[in-house]
Amino acid sequence: MSDGDSPPPPAPATPPAIGGAASWARGLAARAARTVLPPTAVLAVVVAVWYAVSYWFLAPRRRFLLPPPHEIVAEGFLDRRRGHEILVALAGTAQVALTGLAIAAVLGIGAAILMAQARWIENSFYPWAILLQTIPVLAIVPLIGFWLGYGFWSRTVVCVVISMFPMITNTLFGIQSVDSGHHDLFTLRRVGRWRRLRHLELPSALPAIFAGLRISAGLAVIGAIVGDFFFRRGDVGIGALIDNYTRDLSAGPLFAAIIASALLGLVVFWMFGLAARLVVGSWHDSARG
Repeated sequence: MSDGDSPPPPAPATPPAIGGAASWARGLAARAARTVLPPTAVLAVVVAVWYAVSYWFLAPRRRFLLPPPHEIVAEGFLDRRRGHEILVALAGTAQVALTGLAIAAVLGIGAAILMAQARWIENSFYPWAILLQTIPVLAIVPLIGFWLGYGFWSRTVVCVVISMFPMITNTLFGIQSVDSGHHDLFTLRRVGRWRRLRHLELPSALPAIFAGLRISAGLAVIGAIVGDFFFRRGDVGIGALIDNYTRDLSAGPLFAAIIASALLGLVVFWMFGLAARLVVGSWHDSARG
């Protein structure tokens, strides 16, 4: 065979590193599509139904009851004065919610650790934690105002009251769900109560604790907004702003403030979900998603 008839040299193989990076990128894109596309499709349907109700089912003189989304964006977010007003109020509410959540987390985890030490302690205190959860918060808000005034700390206490119970129950469940074999191993090694708590029970309870934090985070935002309606001293929160817009019949800014408060709750919930994945990792199914 002559040189002209020789077969062409084989094409160089794709380097494994490049192929692995491409596979990783495709997997990441697929996961992002599965995560982003479904809620985006639902949002598109909601917006379409919203427009249909606003323009087809409501007369023009009654359209203020449900203004179309573009009017809400224009009047509430793109308007410089209204947008700044909403952002400042949202920042005040976020500060109250995060402060209340931090206090609720410390108190809730501490109470759960105490109750996990002995059955009689749990039987003594857990019913009162349930009672605290079942009291309607609107019934005790006036009392909180009488005792603490009508400023920042009153709103914070409302957040604590609303959001502490999930921290107690989830932490207690996590501590009590530790595998008995692990307890037996620590017993054989004669590990003391507090070392057992620090090295076994609390690390094993982390997925449950972060699940409680995600629940309590949303409740803390709700508590901060409820407190804004009643306690108006100091920085104006988003709840007080919603009340003001309602009184003024300012439909566009009202809906914008409601959407902003919902986004605040969503962001806080997402932050603690991300923290759970970073701290706990993927070794426990409860920490995923």
